[in-house]
Amino acid sequence: MENEKVKKVFRSRISVLLLLFLLVVFVPCSIPTIKYMKIPNLYILGGLLLFISFVFSGLRYIISKNKLYLKIWIIPIGSASIADIISVERSYNPISSPSASLKRLCIRFKKGVTYSNWATWQSAPNWLLSPVREQEFLEELKNINPDINVKIFDKKKKCNFKDWDI
Repeated sequence: MENEKVKKVFRSRISVLLLLFLLVVFVPCSIPTIKYMKIPNLYILGGLLLFISFVFSGLRYIISKNKLYLKIWIIPIGSASIADIISVERSYNPISSPSASLKRLCIRFKKGVTYSNWATWQSAPNWLLSPVREQEFLEELKNINPDINVKIFDKKKKCNFKDWDI
């Protein structure tokens, strides 16, 4: 029982920029739908907003024993062994990933590693994540695998829109 690590759960950051982008997309679509009372379209837009809210608020990164798990609420979307992580770097890459923020960590794995994934990024050699308590997340990874090369250099800027997170 003493050897068993307690699982640590880290939720994803939520970027204000991504939320503003969604508003810019959804508001113009909603205006004609409301104006002309197209009820089926309102249901579709409402359903999309609920789905996006569900995904954004439910992204979790779980470190348990020697594995890193990615989940949306209770739905597992991926897992990998922490021993297979080579490096962690800062990334602002906007490609699709299990992350609700633009300020991300790029986790690189050894070549030929088998890891379980569910989404379209299943064959990617790295994951883009954005945990809220980033420093604690990195410390947990380093405690399990001290060989991880962490390359995070955050320069303090007066106004960096990529860092607008909730």
